[in-house]
Amino acid sequence: MHPLSLPRLYLLRAVYLMIALGLAMLVGPGIIHHDKPWEFMQGVVNCMLAAFGLLCAVGVRYPLQMLPVLLWELIWKTLWLSIVALPAWRAGQMDQTMVENVFACLLVVVIPIVMPWGYLIENYWKRPGDRWRGAADSPATRA
Repeated sequence: MHPLSLPRLYLLRAVYLMIALGLAMLVGPGIIHHDKPWEFMQGVVNCMLAAFGLLCAVGVRYPLQMLPVLLWELIWKTLWLSIVALPAWRAGQMDQTMVENVFACLLVVVIPIVMPWGYLIENYWKRPGDRWRGAADSPATRA
């Protein structure tokens, strides 16, 4: 497999940076300064978003190694749009909060465009996985 071009790597870095900066502006202030305790789900969501933003910041330096992070973003947003938002829209039950989240989730259309699918398939699908047992457990060493 040929290495990715430098412009493609910069494009990936731009997506990671966009996500990291966006989340830093969205949840960063609340993570650093929150006056009262969060409700359970608000705390879970904010902490997960902060962790995701930090992982995207790492993706600016290591864009190929952090591809699973972008894949996770693509999958969860696609699932939410198809399983939650679409049925609510069809039933005429979308409130303002859901509409805002739909528009935020639709930004995910950038990811399939910049995702190096060939690299992802070669390195995360076709390549053999890591071993399950140590070398001492292999049949050749037991004989």
